[in-house]
Amino acid sequence: MKAADCIVQWLETLGVEFVFGYQGGMITHLIDSLSKSRKTKYIQCYHEQSAAIAAEGYALESGNLGVAVSTSGPGASNLLTGIADAYFGSVPVLFLTGQVNTYECKGARAVRQRGFQEMDIVSMAKPVTKYAAQVRSAAELERELNQAARAALSGRKGPALVDLPMDIQRAELARFDFTFEWADPRPELQETALKRAEEALARAKRPFVICGNGIFQSNCGEAVNAFLQRTGIPYAVTLPGKGCVDETRGFFTGMIGSYGNRAANILFSQADVVLALGARLDLRQTGYPRSEILNKILFVHVDLDASELFESALQNKINVHGSVEDFIERVSPEAVCVSESWKSHCCAVLRAYSQEREIDRFADVPEPYHAIMAIRQIVTEPALFVADVGQNQMWAAQALRLHAGDSFYTSGGLAPMGFAIPCAVGAAFANPDRPVICITGDGGFHFALQSLMLISQYRLNVTVYVLNNESLGMITQFQSLYFDSNLAGTVKAGGYFVPDLEKIAAAYNMEYRRVTDVSDLRQYVRVRNTICEIKLPELTAVVPKLEYDKELYDMTPRLPESELARFKHENPGGGGYNRNVIFPRSAIFNRAA
Repeated sequence: MKAADCIVQWLETLGVEFVFGYQGGMITHLIDSLSKSRKTKYIQCYHEQSAAIAAEGYALESGNLGVAVSTSGPGASNLLTGIADAYFGSVPVLFLTGQVNTYECKGARAVRQRGFQEMDIVSMAKPVTKYAAQVRSAAELERELNQAARAALSGRKGPALVDLPMDIQRAELARFDFTFEWADPRPELQETALKRAEEALARAKRPFVICGNGIFQSNCGEAVNAFLQRTGIPYAVTLPGKGCVDETRGFFTGMIGSYGNRAANILFSQADVVLALGARLDLRQTGYPRSEILNKILFVHVDLDASELFESALQNKINVHGSVEDFIERVSPEAVCVSESWKSHCCAVLRAYSQEREIDRFADVPEPYHAIMAIRQIVTEPALFVADVGQNQMWAAQALRLHAGDSFYTSGGLAPMGFAIPCAVGAAFANPDRPVICITGDGGFHFALQSLMLISQYRLNVTVYVLNNESLGMITQFQSLYFDSNLAGTVKAGGYFVPDLEKIAAAYNMEYRRVTDVSDLRQYVRVRNTICEIKLPELTAVVPKLEYDKELYDMTPRLPESELARFKHENPGGGGYNRNVIFPRSAIFNRAA
């Protein structure tokens, strides 16, 4: 049996329904075999990076292994952004790259290249994969495929790569075992760590929970929801963890971190014990490492990846090595006691510093937030929201309130612009009946134009909302703070232009709508295969935002000193909150510039 046919039958055994890629000389044997499969369909994408990210979207939505293929050389190197994104996002994707014949490979020779389009993709990919290898003989093929798939799916999930020389793909194999078996042994929770965690939670006067991507990894969102509701403990999400729990019940406080919600950051700062479930607690989540506040919090850190526990900048922690699922199953909800005074204080903070109030007080340009809230009103059924990278990502993360049954995918590690559209494509293939709401900015949209072809070609259930301020808004905000509003490369005057989206929609055979008044968006009925352009002012901002070397609660725009004084760790709660005080709006941008 031809080796390429064996690979396809093996993918069928794994239940892989779609393989994303781009045709090229060194992968033709495999794609030829894929085209003849009745169970696994090959999707010809229009760029290898888009194929890689589409495979991520498929893996996230299906819960199965994602697969992307490419030819050698530039095809393989174009995959690298998606490979790295899957690595930092813990997404199980198998990358199969074509390669020149084994007898053309340069090996250890002191030359740059022997075969045309030869490139050592294995060495390039190893730092951002769980497993990467080149098949050097047909007899190795079965073993390498199985090892790669097991690595991708086991423990903390992630990408794996198998490099397939042309002569391996076309080789005839006498035997190939298509049975794929794998176990996912999880580290056993240590009784000592579990007991210490329960004791810390029992002693806590101001407990707080951070819900991270590890909840997705353990597939235990329902169990965590039950724990949160039963205990009544205040909780927040990280950016990669958004969508892992219901945000409409109990004491949901928002998202923490550099672009988090102010209320969530305030309550996180005032907690005495923080239970981190599958969250890395990196600097984008906790603020700068010299924080006095963080040194006064005891963290109970639950994570499947031991390196995230023991390489953390935070020292005052109880480390619990294991899956979130196992921890939630074994920890006693009765160990958590949330006092009425802490609940009352949380309610006061949530009322005073809700995202809606934040927008009213501080957003010079509130339209982006109003657009996100209008999209939420339009989409009433359980849906998948996919956000790109940039201001659109943070507007969505701050303002979207996710219901039970909703999901939210974005890139929080590598964060490549152009993530949303190909991710939405892959997810739509995995679950064709589910509405996919793709939120992007004009910058990310421009990066991912080629993926629009797939939406119209297959009439995918995707609506693309483009928040178009004709600028790279995240960087303009940065330039206004640190570069005296020198908007080089981010606005039209600085050399950044945006194409005509209506003409692009027509070119890709997609429906097109333009919204200039956000209030009109609420009347807009969502339909598949559509681009909806939402026109915004050029200079927009994410509010609030944490600046470097500031405590988590001290976000920009800054609160008056009288308010900041209430958030000292020694005096959480303070007095009552005057919700009727009107403060001047922030000067986010130097208007004279």
